[in-house]
Amino acid sequence: MAFKSGFVSIIGRPNVGKSTLLNQLIGEKIAIISDKPQTTRNKIQCVYTDKDYQIVFLDTPGIHKPKHKLGEYMVKVAEDTLKEVDVILFVVDEGTKIGPGDRFIIDQLESIKTPIILVMNKIDKMKQEEFNQLYHEYNSIGIFHDIIGISALAGANLNSLITKIAELLPEGPQYFPADMITDQPERQIIAEIIREKILLYTEQEIPHGVAVEVSMMKEREKKDIIDIHATIYCERKTHKGIIIGKGGRKLKGIGKSAREDIEKLLGSKIYLELWVKVKEDWRNSGSVLKGFGYQ
Repeated sequence: MAFKSGFVSIIGRPNVGKSTLLNQLIGEKIAIISDKPQTTRNKIQCVYTDKDYQIVFLDTPGIHKPKHKLGEYMVKVAEDTLKEVDVILFVVDEGTKIGPGDRFIIDQLESIKTPIILVMNKIDKMKQEEFNQLYHEYNSIGIFHDIIGISALAGANLNSLITKIAELLPEGPQYFPADMITDQPERQIIAEIIREKILLYTEQEIPHGVAVEVSMMKEREKKDIIDIHATIYCERKTHKGIIIGKGGRKLKGIGKSAREDIEKLLGSKIYLELWVKVKEDWRNSGSVLKGFGYQ
């Protein structure tokens, strides 16, 4: 049997579980997770390698109608991947009917020749009759190569999904070493972990107007510890106060939670220093977006 390989784009509305699905498939926390929409901002490339095939997953920002330059960048990243891949996974959730956000994406997909697998996520929250109704509604559109129900959070039916993807891959080389799971630089993953904790700790108080930049990573001599310095940028002075919290408690909580995940990622003890700075309206500044890596 010839080796197969290919690229698979994961698309869908914001907050349908794309990053959770990717992390479950890869078995490592690469993409950050939040219950707030538009958490993923960049195209995250992750690798799943089996003895017979290699799947390169592209986790994309949610496709939505943008409200600022950062939003425009995010949608462009998502839409551009549709032209680059061998298979598209269109992820929807447990809604009982096709909503306007999903219709918007379906309109983009109708002219695409690439095989599309519709992934109905969160089936653990659906009754069988609800699943059947939604299945038939999507199936009647006539653009999907296959439809499969999963629960990304519970890990349900993911092996079947991998099998369906592998069937559609062309014969090809092994693009990456078997032990490689992502092309993301460590600094970028660390910055995203910190940003995830900000979204978690600030709940609805802070919108997605935060960015994180890791300015230093250095291993101490003769000690199994890594020093990491990172700056959190927000758009308003009031947001800075909310992120820091009374007596610095919220920032300490963000740092403690981020440190635990980063230590798991690096397999080493770390000392994490966080600063908070205001950079007003940065999501509408092309030069700032470029500096943060949104190019």
